[in-house]
Amino acid sequence: MKYDLPAGLSVFLVALPLCLGIALASGAPLYSGILSGVIGGIVVSLISGSQLAVSGPAAGLLTVVAASIVSLGDFRVFYWPL
Repeated sequence: MKYDLPAGLSVFLVALPLCLGIALASGAPLYSGILSGVIGGIVVSLISGSQLAVSGPAAGLLTVVAASIVSLGDFRVFYWPL
């Protein structure tokens, strides 16, 4: 835990601007970028079953999100009613 916490914090600090950048570039609200980064990191680490895992946003994701928003007409289509 002594080394895992600082490593996790540094990965978070690197991934945070990328999550925000993808959300901003695709026209989505900024909090959705943060939320998707957190959920994606948790889901990937749970599904992978690996002891060591680093996951984060990819710049290629921007084209998928932007194309989906254009084809569906609005970002609000992605909202999941809570």
